[in-house]
Amino acid sequence: MPLTATYSTNTIETHIKIRVEFMKIRTILAVGIVAALTNTSAVLAGGSGGSVGSGPNPFVDCGIGAALFPDTHWAAVISNVIWDVGTTAMTSATMSPETCKGSKVAAAKFITETYANVVEETAVGQGEHITAMLDIFGCSADSHTSIVSSIRGDVALFVGSSAYSQVGQVEKAAAYYEIVNSEIASNFSASCSV
Repeated sequence: MPLTATYSTNTIETHIKIRVEFMKIRTILAVGIVAALTNTSAVLAGGSGGSVGSGPNPFVDCGIGAALFPDTHWAAVISNVIWDVGTTAMTSATMSPETCKGSKVAAAKFITETYANVVEETAVGQGEHITAMLDIFGCSADSHTSIVSSIRGDVALFVGSSAYSQVGQVEKAAAYYEIVNSEIASNFSASCSV
């Protein structure tokens, strides 16, 4: 006796409805991706006055990926996608392309590579690594003491938080970078060239 499957009309209709919805979702996602890529290319070209594609590659030249892996493009792409699905890199490329591959990226890389030193020196209030970091940010030497004093409280709060021990080195470095960069942008932009 041959094996035959019997399906009810409801089962088949449900299966078809699910497939149709899945295809709609795929189509919407495909259109959205194409639109996003088209808009990004237009913004990159329009913002820099160049042709389409003449701006920075958001996934290679921008974001945390560019800071961590400046010479390894595939690793920069993976890092940016894993970090926040590439939104930070994309925002940097479209809104402020001058920050891609610039001194901010160099500062982020330096912080990542010397994180333990800059955090310790922040707690102490001085040190060669924190001086080098502020030099990378383009801050005048006479502003270093004030900047370090301004960031010490926020860094101490972060290091003392319960979440601190739960995050990895890259996340800690990114948080430290954000504290320093925000303080410079808010209160020391006249003293720093970044």
